Amino acid sequence: MTEHSGNQGLAFLKMHGLGNDFVVVDARGRADPMTPALARAIGDRHFGIGFDQLALIRDAGDVVAVDYWNSDGTLSDACGNATRCVARLLMEETGARTVTLRTGRGDLACEDAGGGLIRVNMGQPQLKWHEVPLAREMDTLELPLEGAPSATGMGNPHCSFFVEDAAAVDLDTLGPETEHNPLFPERTNVQVVQVLDRKNLRVRVWERGVGHTLASGSSSCAVAVAAARRGLAERAVTVHLDGGDLMIDWREDGVWMTGPTMLVAEGALSPEFLDTAR
Repeated sequence: MTEHSGNQGLAFLKMHGLGNDFVVVDARGRADPMTPALARAIGDRHFGIGFDQLALIRDAGDVVAVDYWNSDGTLSDACGNATRCVARLLMEETGARTVTLRTGRGDLACEDAGGGLIRVNMGQPQLKWHEVPLAREMDTLELPLEGAPSATGMGNPHCSFFVEDAAAVDLDTLGPETEHNPLFPERTNVQVVQVLDRKNLRVRVWERGVGHTLASGSSSCAVAVAAARRGLAERAVTVHLDGGDLMIDWREDGVWMTGPTMLVAEGALSPEFLDTAR
């Protein structure tokens, strides 16, 4: 990875998974540089770099930890595509074919799936109302909202609407309305899901604290789980997102997600930018 230099500012990498884009900062061996204000400044696509999430790599004893920052300066426990990007970097660094990353979601096992693909076990879904979490006790399979969406926790909350035509939904209206619904005390990610057949789902994503994104790993896991619970799909499916495809497999040991990553660029945030952004 890019080395950090105090004279050059703060080193970073720009990566994406299916257009779900990330700034990656390696803080191993030094103090954590990130603050909500700095995350917001870097996340600004006009005045900063721009990202859907920022992944901060740091030391955590015997394993490597990753913190996920949203572009609004809030933290998230999970980000599947960013986890795959960081896993790729660390496996390339060590030459290993597996790595475990410590996240707010727990310790996530990652592996090189071959053919340029990276696979991560996102853990078991959280299906009880207080695990998602929701504001009060209810059936998470069909929520008391128009459209009867499903709620699923994947280390972050998700609300999945099953629709006839995903492309026809006004996600820029449905997304923020649902994200801020009082039913979700920690807000929620929102997906519209069109079942193409029992092994293929067409999905569009609204991420809390971010907005409309081209892809989302944890969202893909959540919709696959919800579709299987509702009897609409098999437990192994391909999720077709705006930015490309992810393979999701809900196994006994967790929800495994497989897909590509891309290293776009590397650089450094200038001292001038950092001085105004903190």
